[in-house]
Amino acid sequence: MVEELLTAVVAAGAGAVVYLGAAARVVKQYERGLVFRFGRLREEIRPPGFTMIVPVIDRLRKVNMQIVTLPVPAQEGITRDNVTVRVDAVVYFKVVDPANAVVAVEDYRFAISQMAQTSLRSIIGKSDLDDLLSNREMLNQGLELMIDSPAVGWGVQIDRVEIKDVSLPETMKRSMARQAEADRERRARVINADAELQASHKLAEAAEVMSEQPAALQLRLLHTVVAVAAEKNSTLVLPFPVELLRFLERAAPPPPAAAAREEPASAGPASEGPGPAEVDAAGADRRAAVDRTAQEPAGIDAAPADEAAVLGRAADPALGAGDPAPFPDESPP
Repeated sequence: MVEELLTAVVAAGAGAVVYLGAAARVVKQYERGLVFRFGRLREEIRPPGFTMIVPVIDRLRKVNMQIVTLPVPAQEGITRDNVTVRVDAVVYFKVVDPANAVVAVEDYRFAISQMAQTSLRSIIGKSDLDDLLSNREMLNQGLELMIDSPAVGWGVQIDRVEIKDVSLPETMKRSMARQAEADRERRARVINADAELQASHKLAEAAEVMSEQPAALQLRLLHTVVAVAAEKNSTLVLPFPVELLRFLERAAPPPPAAAAREEPASAGPASEGPGPAEVDAAGADRRAAVDRTAQEPAGIDAAPADEAAVLGRAADPALGAGDPAPFPDESPP
C-alpha cells in the first residue's frame, strides 16, 4: 500500500512538472503576451514576467513593443519639375496596441513597409528637386502623416520618418556643379569689381594729391624702385611716367633749328642772294610746272606733233626761205 502511494505521488509530481513545463511562459520586459484559447483572443493581455497558460488549449503570441527601424527601399520617381531621382528613407515605428497589431492586419511590418514605399513615391511626385535637397524636414513631416493615417487602425504608431539619400543622374549632377561654379564666379567677379571701384576712388584721390604736389610723383617712383630692387633681381624694370617726360620736355630749352624757324626772316641786300619772297615765288613756279607736266597726257604720238610744227612754220612768214621742204617728194602746198 505504501509503495502504491509513493508511486502515485511520484507520478503526480512528474505530471505536475510536465504540466508546469508545458504551461509556464515568460514574457520579456519589452514584450506583451496575447492568449488565444481555441483560436479566440482573450481580453487579458499578459504583462512582462512569468505567466501560465492551459497547455494544448491556449496559444501565447508575444508582440514586440520596441521601436522598430524599417528601411524603405530606394524608390525611383519623377519630381514635379521633371527630374528623375532615386530616394530611400527609413521609418521608425512601434506597436501601441498589441491586439490590433496582431488581429487587424496579417503582418504589420510588411504593411508598414508597403505603405512607406507608396507614400515615398507620392511625395517624390509632389515635390520639386530643390525641396528634396534642401527642405527635407517638411517632406519628412508630410511623409510621416501619410504613413501614420492608416497605421493608427493597425495599432502601430509612426515615431519618425527620415529621407536618407537622394540620388541624381550624372548629367544633373554636372549641370548643378556648373551652376554652382557659375554662381561662385559671378560673386567673385562682383567682389573684384567692387574692389576695383574702391581702389579707383583711392587712386583718384592719390592722383589729385600728386597733381597738387609734383614732388610726390617722384617720391612714389623712388619707392617703386626700392620695392623692385629689394628682390635682388639681375634685371630692374623701372616704370617711367609720361607726366615726368612732359615735365622734362617743358623744362628743356628749344633747339636752334626751331628757334631759326620761329624768327622772322629779314630781306637782305641783292648781293646776299634772293630774299624770302623771291624764294617762295620760285618754288611756286616750279611746283606749277610739275603739276602741268603731270596733267599732260603721255600717250600723244610724235607724228602729229611734227606735222603741227611744219604747218606752223609754213604759216609764219618770219621763217627762213632756205629751210628744207617738209615733204621732199611732194610739191609745197
